[in-house]
Amino acid sequence: MVSVANVRAMFARRRSTLLSVVVPAYDVAAYLPACLDSVLAQAPSLGRVGLEVVVVDDGSPDESGAIADSYAARDPRVRVVHTENRGLGAARNEGLRHATGDLLAFADSDDMVPPGAYAALLKQLTRTGADFVVGSVARLEGTAEDPRLVEPPWMRRLHRQRMDLVIDDLPEILGDVFAWNKLFRTSFWRDTALSWPEGTRYEDQPTTTLAYLRARRFGLIPEVVYHWRIRSDGSSITQQRSSLDDLRDRWETKLTSLRSVEEYGAPKVTAMFRDRVLAGDLHRYFAELPGCDDAWWELLRTGVLSIWGSRSLTHSGLLPADRLVGWLVEQGRRAEAEAVVAYARDLGRPLDRVESADGRRLDLPADVLDVRTVAPAALEVRSTER
Repeated sequence: MVSVANVRAMFARRRSTLLSVVVPAYDVAAYLPACLDSVLAQAPSLGRVGLEVVVVDDGSPDESGAIADSYAARDPRVRVVHTENRGLGAARNEGLRHATGDLLAFADSDDMVPPGAYAALLKQLTRTGADFVVGSVARLEGTAEDPRLVEPPWMRRLHRQRMDLVIDDLPEILGDVFAWNKLFRTSFWRDTALSWPEGTRYEDQPTTTLAYLRARRFGLIPEVVYHWRIRSDGSSITQQRSSLDDLRDRWETKLTSLRSVEEYGAPKVTAMFRDRVLAGDLHRYFAELPGCDDAWWELLRTGVLSIWGSRSLTHSGLLPADRLVGWLVEQGRRAEAEAVVAYARDLGRPLDRVESADGRRLDLPADVLDVRTVAPAALEVRSTER
């Protein structure tokens, strides 16, 4: 009888190139089979490139580990590592220690990889000789009965054409922080000493930022190469922004990434990173302002001032209403910031605009905000904005 180990050995000898996909798993029994099926289904389009799937059971309390073991028992391409629960970053790093491929990819166990995704990334990697290649992402929304795929406009804009570039050519790509829509050369990953931060949320950004900065060249393709599941029950750790732990981790990863960009030493890249990339998700935190507790408010303001205190969010790429809220946060005007957020939410449409001596600006009722006490830059509506 041929053992699974012997089959794996024969498989490795037959293939000259191997792609390792690291899949951390924690409390995802409902999603893991679909994820693994989608990864394994990449094999036919990869041709002579072999596939190795390293599943890391991160001390999962449900049946995720058993499900992974059942896949490994019947498919020699799947390997399973069982560990104590240490979080996503540690699980990815553990998977890396067991990956043996020349190529490297990551998939989260509640998501899916669309057909031909790795082949599309590999084609660009081979054509350009880049250190890694990145593709677009679609959000998997809705329910199992009514799923919907939505490619965010900003992703579509960043991935509108096939390119081979360095970070100075397109610094805004630093906003594509995801681990799982990228295909790396393992030699690049190891030679540049990349790893995932452990014990924190949002671990993707510091590492992907370093990858962009350290790459000799990286590739870009317009194809959607990943389906990111948005859980309707809000159970994903990145859907819990009102907690102190979440906000603390977010500031830590933002500041770590900013230090890396500043050390890179390109003013154009730093300015784009601070104003457009780091500011990009602040509106999600500003939405939590009404009813927040004192500690959360203080942490929010401290973080805003630490990154934008010397420049102000009025220069950022946020939408006009969010730039206004950001300015109010900078000024410590908590009650007014909360009032603006609540008013905009209840209004359900963009804030009104009026013409003034300073140009077009936001207009709000006096009982929400006395605009006469606000800096013109915080009320400005740019010519490119509706």
